[in-house]
Amino acid sequence: MTPDQMRDASLLDLFRLEAEAQKQVLEAGLLILEREPSNAAQLEACMRAAHSLKGAARIVGLDAGVQVAHAMEDLLVAAQEGVLRLQPEHIDTLLQGSDLLLRIGQSQPEEGLEERVESVSKLLQELHGQALPSLPPALAATIPSPVPLPPETGSQPAATQYAESERDERAHRVLRISAERFDHLIDLSGKSVVEFQRTRPLSESLHRLKRQQESARRTLETLREHLLGQLQDPTTQTLFNESRNLLIECQQQLQAHQELFEDFVWHGSQRTQQLYDLALASRMRPFADGVTGMARMLRDLGRSLGKQVRLEIEGEHTQVDRDVLERLEAPLTHLLRNAVDHGIEEPAVRSAKGKPTEGRVLLQASHHAGMLVLKVSDDGAGIDLKDVAQAVIERHLAPSEQVARMTEDELLAFLFLPGFSMSNQVTEVSGRGVGLDVVQHEIRRMRGNVRLTQQAEGGCHFHIELPLTLSVVRALVVTIGGEAYAFPLVQIERMLRVPRSSIVQLEGRQHFWLDGEHVGLISAAQLLQCEERPGEDDNIAVVLIRNREQCHGLAVESFTGEFTLVLMPLDARLGKLRDVAAGALLSDGTPVLILDIDDLLNSVDKLLGEGRLDRVDAGSQIRHSQRKRVLVVDDSLTVRELERKLLLSRGYEVAVAVDGMDGWNALRGDAFDLLITDIDMPRMDGIELVRHIRQDSRLRSLPVMVVSYKDREEDRRRGLEAGADYYLAKASFHDEALLDAVQTLIGAPRE
Repeated sequence: MTPDQMRDASLLDLFRLEAEAQKQVLEAGLLILEREPSNAAQLEACMRAAHSLKGAARIVGLDAGVQVAHAMEDLLVAAQEGVLRLQPEHIDTLLQGSDLLLRIGQSQPEEGLEERVESVSKLLQELHGQALPSLPPALAATIPSPVPLPPETGSQPAATQYAESERDERAHRVLRISAERFDHLIDLSGKSVVEFQRTRPLSESLHRLKRQQESARRTLETLREHLLGQLQDPTTQTLFNESRNLLIECQQQLQAHQELFEDFVWHGSQRTQQLYDLALASRMRPFADGVTGMARMLRDLGRSLGKQVRLEIEGEHTQVDRDVLERLEAPLTHLLRNAVDHGIEEPAVRSAKGKPTEGRVLLQASHHAGMLVLKVSDDGAGIDLKDVAQAVIERHLAPSEQVARMTEDELLAFLFLPGFSMSNQVTEVSGRGVGLDVVQHEIRRMRGNVRLTQQAEGGCHFHIELPLTLSVVRALVVTIGGEAYAFPLVQIERMLRVPRSSIVQLEGRQHFWLDGEHVGLISAAQLLQCEERPGEDDNIAVVLIRNREQCHGLAVESFTGEFTLVLMPLDARLGKLRDVAAGALLSDGTPVLILDIDDLLNSVDKLLGEGRLDRVDAGSQIRHSQRKRVLVVDDSLTVRELERKLLLSRGYEVAVAVDGMDGWNALRGDAFDLLITDIDMPRMDGIELVRHIRQDSRLRSLPVMVVSYKDREEDRRRGLEAGADYYLAKASFHDEALLDAVQTLIGAPRE
């Protein structure tokens, strides 16, 4: 490619960018002019847009573009100067001209484009010429001729204009990178945030080490006082002093390093979060970018159906993720076309009802509670529920007796079924029964939901909730089978605790009452093929998910909490895992699987169809018939074995852990009736272990006994304040004291 050809290619790219921008200005202004033909500001804006496109086309050498833009400019100038009043047919032709200007700039010209250019140019000239005879001769002489002019030789040569355009481009440079590479950047920045949060446990370990050093120093001072009272050997005193000084020096160094580390952690976490926020913000685009041309689409569709329709958009500057915005085009198009075809009445009908002849469709976008909320509403006739009920009966979807008892929401839910349509005939617009089904399917794929309601003043209202970005998800993390799983918040109805006593058996399936409705109860562990580990609580943790009109309750082991999770796609070699959408990491590095709600609903339907549901509370009944289990946590092998043998001899089942962290992992993965723990242990001491237990919803009711060498009153008070139920000093430890305390806390062992 020669330098001239390269320059021409660059100019053509610039023209295409300008044509896209000016086309948006023209379309927006022309739609307003159709309602307000004398709007001076919009006439000026449209005329300037056409003039700019004419100049740009001349620089690039697109004669067809110059011809169309010049004819458009003539017509708009005539309207500006009061020569003619813009009518719908004028707007139609001007919109066709703006479409042509965008097509003219394509690198590969369309077949028949030249004929189309000639046709539109001729039509524009004829419309312009129709206004001239009615003008006074003096005024008509001032109106530009509709005949295309020869190339202009303005005061600014083309090369200078090109140079200025190039400088403009450099001043507002846009770096183009592939979507795959940018997504990889988002993924890495998100992982860096999670990975940096793993420095917190290290900081906590340094704090524990500092406490242990302080404890060692106090112990050394106590030992020194005891020995100095019995032995006055200078060598011994020197050794003690050197040990004390060395320990103090270690403490000072640890303090200095700890302060540096905490400063590094704070600044590092701020930087990684800023990096992630900036990368995420780079994906965001204003909502208006995704709905460009929809106002024009509704206007043209309305005219083809003999209706007058206006689209109003609120929240154009609402920031939305690029991927979400692209995938929203299809469902929003379906909803808007349905509003025109099914909702908005013809002008005569609207006049008879006392409505304005022009129908109104409102599209709103906003942020709420970390979600993108879209609302699509119209002021049309709404949906006739009697017609919906009749269609349900005719399609044998439900018996007439049941349909007669259905609520409005239940009837409207049928409109989302595949193949369900309220149109009596198939047209280019509707009647094939794929509209709302496609909408719901696509919204669910984006981890969102859509609801349809009737408005009191008439018309329909669609409420859509979506995540702001597909890179992160706000989720409820639960425990199922001892592992962490996440439910996207936007796809669940609610979370609650159901008393075991309120569960009833109906038609071979467990149910409970909620807001006057029977809700089926299903074991989430059975769905995910995990080992169920029910707790001893009187309440069952339940997550509600909905499949159209039916609601299901999934019984989980416990609720961990709500988290914002950075999505981590699973390895492609795994294929599509049933019931799983993606993975993520919690702040402590714990891996969590994010569940696919649509897959879960399919799995529920399959279990119901096969009729092989397990009882949710069956595992709890089995547990009561087993021996009571005790977990012993102590870093001393001698103490662990002594306590284990004592408890085994009395008939208890015993497990052991070597320190607090090992004990915490054992408690999270298995069920115990009692915990016996020491205080001074590496990695996690006993006080911290007790606090973790009391903060966990599943373990907070677990009885805890502390057995420690520390027998001072302040040590005993610390243990009990942390949440221990019993404190036993090892100094006064003997076999019967331990066994009596265990029996007091959990009773005699079961046989």
